Amino acid sequence: MIAKALSHEPMVLFLDEPTAGVDVELRKDMWNVVRALRDKGVTIILTTHYIEEAEEIADRVGIMNKGELVLVEKKTELMHKLGKKQILLDLVSPLQSLPNNFNGYELELKNEGKQLLYTYDGKEKQTGIANFLEQLKKSGIEFRDLNTTQSSLEEIFVQLVKDAK
Repeated sequence: MIAKALSHEPMVLFLDEPTAGVDVELRKDMWNVVRALRDKGVTIILTTHYIEEAEEIADRVGIMNKGELVLVEKKTELMHKLGKKQILLDLVSPLQSLPNNFNGYELELKNEGKQLLYTYDGKEKQTGIANFLEQLKKSGIEFRDLNTTQSSLEEIFVQLVKDAK
């Protein structure tokens, strides 16, 4: 069906769940064709339940919930505005609980106290990271490694739909 639609060299291409039921290799090839079309200036309107695909290829995202359009926004702005950033620390010694001097931080103990997850707002001027790391040092909490992550489009979608209820 996609080949048939492309035979007319459209300027606007509607794709409704194009990779549903498609094997991995064909899926990759299809997305390469879609990227090439996008780069040539073809407007592509895509509906998908595979949010990771939308995150990778979309310039703008529209989110629908129960048939209602919740928002339409540039993907980068949406992820910046609604996304959260996190630091996951691998602790040297597991913690049973958090000391009281961490009350102002959004923290969560993970993996039986072996990891500490700090969630912060990356768009704020002061993220609190420096103060957080200083508090760790003052409390004698040591870590051997840290990883940073940012909310995926899927996590943002799930939160938007949850908030719309």
